[in-house]
Amino acid sequence: MAMIHEEIQSQIEKRRTFAIISHPDAGKTTLTEKLLLFGGAIRMAGEVKGRKAKKFATSDWMQIEKERGISVTSSAMQFNYHGHHINILDTPGHQDFSEDTYRTLIAADSAVMLIDAAKGVEAQTIKLFKVCSQRGIPIFTFINKMDRYGKDPLELLEELEQVLGIRSCPMNWPIGMGDEFCGIFDRQNQQIELYRKDGQSQSISLEGRGLKDPAIVELIGTSRHYKLCEEIDLLDIAGDPFDEDMIKQGQLTPVFFGSAISKFGVQTFLNNFLKLAPAPHAHNSSIGPVDTVNTEFSGFIFKIQANMNPAHRDRIAFLRVCSGKFERGMTVNHVRSGKKIKLAQPQQFLAQDRDIIEEAYPGDIIGLHDTGTFRIGDSLCAQDSFEFEPLPQFPPEHFARVLNINAMKYKQFQKGVAQLVEEGTVQTFRTADRTEDLILGVVGELQFEVFAYRLKSEYGADIRLERLPYQLARWTNRNTSVDPGRLSTLSSLCVTDQDQRIVVLCEYESTLTLLQRQNPALYFYSSPHEADIQNDLISVI
Repeated sequence: MAMIHEEIQSQIEKRRTFAIISHPDAGKTTLTEKLLLFGGAIRMAGEVKGRKAKKFATSDWMQIEKERGISVTSSAMQFNYHGHHINILDTPGHQDFSEDTYRTLIAADSAVMLIDAAKGVEAQTIKLFKVCSQRGIPIFTFINKMDRYGKDPLELLEELEQVLGIRSCPMNWPIGMGDEFCGIFDRQNQQIELYRKDGQSQSISLEGRGLKDPAIVELIGTSRHYKLCEEIDLLDIAGDPFDEDMIKQGQLTPVFFGSAISKFGVQTFLNNFLKLAPAPHAHNSSIGPVDTVNTEFSGFIFKIQANMNPAHRDRIAFLRVCSGKFERGMTVNHVRSGKKIKLAQPQQFLAQDRDIIEEAYPGDIIGLHDTGTFRIGDSLCAQDSFEFEPLPQFPPEHFARVLNINAMKYKQFQKGVAQLVEEGTVQTFRTADRTEDLILGVVGELQFEVFAYRLKSEYGADIRLERLPYQLARWTNRNTSVDPGRLSTLSSLCVTDQDQRIVVLCEYESTLTLLQRQNPALYFYSSPHEADIQNDLISVI
């Protein structure tokens, strides 16, 4: 047993599992591609471009992602680099797909925050940062696009502190910007990495010489040298010192500068990140923190994806391994159903490409074939039956009635709706008095377009969406009898969700307040999970 524990501990120390977060167009998927390139996972990095591009990003595997040039779903990728086993979770940057991103962050041990040097800290970055901050996830910052003109680097550091409320420690510093960008100065290793537009870089050690060396002045130019020395002196005097403990607590972010599209500074970032980023840690559960080494295999499902291989209409459940050693073919407890299931064909990913694996360790992301067994948030345990903390759920804010245009494709329509709903990015409701009415609820408006596109391309079902005016959904307490007629008004509609819970869709907050006043025995909750918790408490009382 001791040898097994030593093996698990050794494997855990090699693993780094992180998500990349940013506002759209900051270069997140491009950075992912370059990391895969340095890891030897791909031979040529694809840029994220529109429909005319011939080479697409590895992490953007859906057809709609290739056509639109955006990421609409999280991707999981693994590769080995310098003795480390790296799990990258590339998340959608667009706010309409933030629910997928939030859940994916639960499966990560750290986050890489990408910032566009020209735009600074943007809206979606703020939202994603808050999720990381609430969980105490260590955050590593890469300020991108230094080969273009943007904000002053000191101004960008000030934004991190003023807008996000996190202290920063620049690990390197840019020399120039835009057309005048010529490299970065590595503060810790005292060396300069020179930038070249052809993607080749050259490192020059300053050990024993320092920045004042005349050769450095000649190399980077007098004006850039003067500005660099002035800024480094300011950082040394007034900047936050490097503190590894604060970094691991998520209170200090190491900052790196570079250009993902030209891969400059990316490898430097990767090397430093692997030294500083935490190995997989204990996750909270119904029995407390689950020890990664001394607990038998356990994990949780954080994502379900239908049709990763359209030719086989397969469905994959993404599982984060939390403890112990996973082995192919092992039988585990499916805690929600109380049944035992065999995990026969576990897979690891490079986006859409997959390989069967024999074993996995804490921090790894593996794929399990799903025939309808799994739901997002499910816990799997080799022994015992504890459950990990529930994953966040968000109430939909946009609603539309779904109409199947082609009656001959009814079966395809039903199957497509059922499978896409189980992915967790959309929710369906039925009107309480007309069960044939299907209503779709989404967090972001663009999800409607993705839903319709995928039903057509993956299932052959054409639909028409009729927008509804409602802006919020609230679940009711199931312990109290509900008269649907009392909850359906000119600005509200009583419906049921996939699990037959009563839900009220409202146009305005004032509508909800009025319904509460008229129905004092009812309580309204923003998610089914919140409603279930309160209902259980009421039952106990």
